[in-house]
Amino acid sequence: MKIQKTHIPGSENKAIHIDYILNDQIENAPMIIFVHGFKGFKDWGTHHLVADYFANNGFSFLKFNFSHNGMSKEDIDVFDDLESFGHNTFSKELKDLDEVITYAKSGESFPVPSRIILIGHSMGGGISILQTFEDKRVDKLVTWASISNFRGLWNMDQEKSWKKNGAIYMDNSRTHQQMPLYSVILEDLDKNTEKLDILNAARSLTQPWLIVQGESDTTVKLEQAQLLQRQHPDSWLIIVENADHVFNARHPWSSDELPVELKKACDTTLSFLKDY
Repeated sequence: MKIQKTHIPGSENKAIHIDYILNDQIENAPMIIFVHGFKGFKDWGTHHLVADYFANNGFSFLKFNFSHNGMSKEDIDVFDDLESFGHNTFSKELKDLDEVITYAKSGESFPVPSRIILIGHSMGGGISILQTFEDKRVDKLVTWASISNFRGLWNMDQEKSWKKNGAIYMDNSRTHQQMPLYSVILEDLDKNTEKLDILNAARSLTQPWLIVQGESDTTVKLEQAQLLQRQHPDSWLIIVENADHVFNARHPWSSDELPVELKKACDTTLSFLKDY
């Protein structure tokens, strides 16, 4: 098994960079699609180890960069396209994820997977909930440290000045960049209130759903995972002790081993995928 790389057109015809590991030991192996979060990217920290973990346990694994995540090139870890980042919207990310699933199911580059599973982290969890609700091609859903409301990503008091000035700027503590968010994201939320309602989608899911949350997550607090679980009583909520928002991973990550807490999240996810 080895990493394959490609790209497909995404929102506004900007490239979605993809890499995937095919499990060629199993015919039409089920495929996990990993959906990164806000300021995330497919090559962050431990994501390659997570891909290896699932590929060694019976799954193919695909990860990708959203077309407007702020990285225009393959295999980089710096945001070289802040204008695209600033003009991103949740609707664009939904379109991108839909295109990725279409690619995975197309049979163009590899055998059609027997099942499609989404693992969405943080904001990618919210996107994955919405996509799973709308898309019966998704057979199972796993969310790690998922948000329950897009507007919870910023201070609501900011919105008036944000709309007036046209942008706010988010500090990236890793790269020390001031990353713009233009008011198009608010316009998208206002225009597509029902479509982008994560809790409403959560209430209506029919696919099996596992919610994994770090006990010590200060970015997306435990209460959000509990709120999501209450919307869908048939979902499963697993809390990982001593785990932060990224399950104690970091970028860059030099070890060949997953952090203990992330390994627990992976083990829990694997059990869910095998049992249900």
